[in-house]
Amino acid sequence: MAGYLLDVTSTLICAHAGQAQPAPPAPRVQLGGNPVVTQSAIYTVAGCALTGSPNPPCATAQFVTAATRVMSQGQPVLLQDSQSVCTPTGTPLTIVVTQVRVKGT
Repeated sequence: MAGYLLDVTSTLICAHAGQAQPAPPAPRVQLGGNPVVTQSAIYTVAGCALTGSPNPPCATAQFVTAATRVMSQGQPVLLQDSQSVCTPTGTPLTIVVTQVRVKGT
């Protein structure tokens, strides 16, 4: 895997157009003044359009793949091609926009 690193300003959406935000960031490593996001961060999803009792909306997401060579505080950082899974739907997040200066593997 190789791709641009994600930071807190990266735009991610669930499969149903809900906005995803990370918490907490890894403040020790910054890209353009913005903290990078590590694999341990849980994303909260707001505004997921999926509704109904048999199909609850996306609430959180966790990344299952990340960088293999770039770490922050001992945790792998997230890359533009990292894979995620939303809970409870099992769908992935889509990375729409990220910084384009720093790449990692």
